[in-house]
Amino acid sequence: MIHRNRLPFRARGPGALVTGGSRGLGLFIARHLAERGCTVTIAARDTDELERAAAQLRKETGATVHVAVCDVRDRAAVRAVLREVHERDGLDIVIANAGVIQVAPVEAIGSEEFVDAMDTMFYGALHTSLEALPHLRETRGRLGLVGSVGGLLGVPHLLPYSCAKAAVGALAEGLHAEAAASGVSVTAVHPGLMRTGSHRQAEFGGDASAEFGWFSTAAGAPLLSMDADRAARRIVDAVVQRRARLVLTAPAKAAQLAHGVAPGLTTRLSGVAARLLPSAPGRGPLRQGAETGEPGHPIARRIRAWGSKRNDRAVHEANQQEPGPRTSS
Repeated sequence: MIHRNRLPFRARGPGALVTGGSRGLGLFIARHLAERGCTVTIAARDTDELERAAAQLRKETGATVHVAVCDVRDRAAVRAVLREVHERDGLDIVIANAGVIQVAPVEAIGSEEFVDAMDTMFYGALHTSLEALPHLRETRGRLGLVGSVGGLLGVPHLLPYSCAKAAVGALAEGLHAEAAASGVSVTAVHPGLMRTGSHRQAEFGGDASAEFGWFSTAAGAPLLSMDADRAARRIVDAVVQRRARLVLTAPAKAAQLAHGVAPGLTTRLSGVAARLLPSAPGRGPLRQGAETGEPGHPIARRIRAWGSKRNDRAVHEANQQEPGPRTSS
């Protein structure tokens, strides 16, 4: 009998797939799976980015790492990748992590940004889940869906992201209930802010440089954000231990508790916070963080430099050096 908190033994190691695994949180998750002895496949859209990430993982862990070029919005492509991994390595762990981040006030974006977020994060997680479950039932495997604290309450200037992540959270909870009888566990993961270098790949609208300034500062600030490697280790632990839910960072737990106890007050406080965020001069194309430039005001630049220092240092380790297709968180 296999212990529920231990991975199955195989000569080549348990088979694991991480979508959005070429950079950011997905890359850190893949590293911890590899260190646990898994044969890991990382999936994303950018071939060069995937190969760079795989080489980094092989050098750091000595593990067998495969790459799969895949757009998670395409269910047929997801089906093909999962079948290949299952036939080659066995499929014991699947973590759906692919995502996009759009930072802008709602008046600076349109419905297309909401559709893009839902297609990548919700439908990407849905496609991955539906295609993985038949294989995971064979191995009594584990599925992890990466949501966000942004999906537990609506975050100003991150509404497309919040809407999509809320749907991911509901999907994870429902699947956990329905899949339990077949021996498959489903873990809903809700991280708070993490130092993944994602501010370079996130997209910004409205006053893009000002939006980049506050987001990169918050995402790197020591008391608000969490080290991404530590977060990934806890995520992998939770999935392996078959936990139903994991919320990461103290501020995220506090926000979840406050919203549960006093949702009206929390929403009003979010409204106060929204008034402090940059106003939109008008709608225009979104720009990636690496292209926005620093905030215009010298004090804002200094605050960003202080707050984002640790996040900036994570860029290389998280394979976030160059802007590319938006496939990972």
